[in-house]
Amino acid sequence: MALTGRLFSFLSDDLPQHEGLEARIATAIAPTLGAMGYELVRVQIQGKERPTVQVMADRADGSLIGVGDCEAISHAVGAVLDVDDPFPGLWNLEVSSAGIDRPLTRTKDWVRFASQVATVEMTIPHEGRRRFRGRILSADENEVRLKLDEGDEVTLPRRDIRRAKLVLTDELIAATAQPEPDSTDAEEAPKKAPRRWRAPATGTQDGEKPARTPRRPPSERN
Repeated sequence: MALTGRLFSFLSDDLPQHEGLEARIATAIAPTLGAMGYELVRVQIQGKERPTVQVMADRADGSLIGVGDCEAISHAVGAVLDVDDPFPGLWNLEVSSAGIDRPLTRTKDWVRFASQVATVEMTIPHEGRRRFRGRILSADENEVRLKLDEGDEVTLPRRDIRRAKLVLTDELIAATAQPEPDSTDAEEAPKKAPRRWRAPATGTQDGEKPARTPRRPPSERN
């Protein structure tokens, strides 16, 4: 099914805003993620000839996402998109957690990380500039207020924000650090999982970068 024009998705429950094909994919997969105990952070499509759908997710309970979570999400999202069939040919699927220096896509993200440093890029200039960096002072569904590095305060309309993300600082690392396990339990404590999961390609050699999960159009499946 071809997608024409501009499709905007202003999803309920404080889900991120997307446009076009990314909006269609976000709308299709968000209910499945929610039923599994995850929250959608962002959908991005990279590439044209063989596009890669990048899905970024959080655990709804706030705990760390592990490689097993990413694998489960990949299987579930792949099944949904195989039915939705967003691409005519081959495409890839990549699933990751948001990480520490995460993108800010939802109101709850801005509120949670108030006082942390963020960078913002606007789709159109605001007060003569497109890029801002400063501490988050407040946010709601309509706007974000920052105290800029140079000392001024600015209020940015969220509808005009192209992308925003946290800046990796010692303060942010300390604020998001997980409690260390007791030494008696250290051997049994789970190891920190990679942030991104991609199925390894058949025949890859040691040290090679693992391939993304390939998907095929329905007409090519047995």
